[in-house]
Amino acid sequence: MDRHPPLPSRRRLIVAAGAAPIAALVAACAGMPTARDGPPAAAPTLKRGDRWEYRARDGFRDPVVWNETREVLSIDASGIAVRVTQRGPRVDSVRVERWAAPGLLASGALLDNETRAFVPPLERWRYPLTGGRSWSLFARNTHPDGRAGTINYYAAVGGWDSIATPAGAYDAVGVRVLVRLDDEEFWRSETICNHLCWYAPAVGNMVREQKDAEYHEKGDPLSRQTIRTQHAIVELASYSRGG
Repeated sequence: MDRHPPLPSRRRLIVAAGAAPIAALVAACAGMPTARDGPPAAAPTLKRGDRWEYRARDGFRDPVVWNETREVLSIDASGIAVRVTQRGPRVDSVRVERWAAPGLLASGALLDNETRAFVPPLERWRYPLTGGRSWSLFARNTHPDGRAGTINYYAAVGGWDSIATPAGAYDAVGVRVLVRLDDEEFWRSETICNHLCWYAPAVGNMVREQKDAEYHEKGDPLSRQTIRTQHAIVELASYSRGG
């Protein structure tokens, strides 16, 4: 469970004039990674003790920085438990995500560190990750405060590329993820997440994640503003496999 509120910089709203979020969705679809073709990427074979360390930053002029650890705590008939720890000068957060199987998220975060429960589990990744393949779905979820809602989730698999990270360079396949959250208010639209994630089979996890999110104020289309709430990079720093 989250011990602390979402990362402060991600809630520091950065205002910019812009188009409605749906325009960002269309542009994102045109920006699919198509570096080169490659084989389908199989689901990872996870073991208790698998551990991935990441370096992360979020923001623009004064970004928040932190180290993030994702560690497999247990694997049993109920699924896979992964502890996610975020530590930095302005970040202190721990949560446990639960996966029914690799790619099937039963409880975890889509934006910041807000943990949601999904019944049935959300098909976060559709293995094997095959270039040109995409999926779109509506997923019922429960918020930390008990509210129920429905998100719209879309993912498209692109091409392969060599991705440089602090841990080294890895052959990885890119997956563009677009999410329309269920957080609309009378004064603002729902949040649109636009993420590009690079999965490396040799590592068994993502090696780089580029994350942006925004919503727009309601009102006069000619004067309403777009509020950017996330602009993050998460890169692999090291990893080790369990026994």
